Amino acid sequence: MCPFGFGYRAELTNFDGRGDFSVRKRIFGFLLLGMIAVASGTVAGAQGTPENSSREWQIWTGGGHGINGSQSGTGVWNLGLRYGLILTSPHGPGFLKGQLEYAFDVVPVWVIAQKTNTAYGASIDPFAFKWILNSPKKVKPFFQIEGGVLFSNKDVPEGTSQINFTTSGGFGAHFLGKKHNFSAEVRFQHISNAGMTNPNPGINTIQLRIGFGVFR
Repeated sequence: MCPFGFGYRAELTNFDGRGDFSVRKRIFGFLLLGMIAVASGTVAGAQGTPENSSREWQIWTGGGHGINGSQSGTGVWNLGLRYGLILTSPHGPGFLKGQLEYAFDVVPVWVIAQKTNTAYGASIDPFAFKWILNSPKKVKPFFQIEGGVLFSNKDVPEGTSQINFTTSGGFGAHFLGKKHNFSAEVRFQHISNAGMTNPNPGINTIQLRIGFGVFR
């Protein structure tokens, strides 16, 4: 049994039968929870902008592929929920004027397609810092860095560890609507066990992430 109550080793070693049903239930339940969280902000009225908001709710999904070395054939997909706190008012020089946001991501669904198997897992990302540029008005470019811990039912990469650390950096934009916003982001993410096992090849990926959320 791994943290957060996900019994991946027992349920997902073979992704069929009850294990398949369990993962589908988990994905459906999480999507429902995320939509409720985002909708709870939407019901309150029109969406704010980062400039007049203090927090962000978002449900997101992302996926991509390994880009180098022995893990270049590895594919990843994940699904998460973000809660963010906007820490500052707009400041900074010229076109870099913006606001700092701290965010916390819970990622209950990971799928890592490797050469010899497919691993399933969950992660928590307690350290995310995003700089949101103030202009233009309806499109808010941003860049961010993030770090966390990934737990999986099989070694990632194969023959290494079921516990890994994730670090990432990316850039994208929020597209603001009347009651919610969409976001799109390109990110580089490194997955590694930080030398807890030898060898430790790690996985370098490029991912596309899209989100649906609200500023309040």
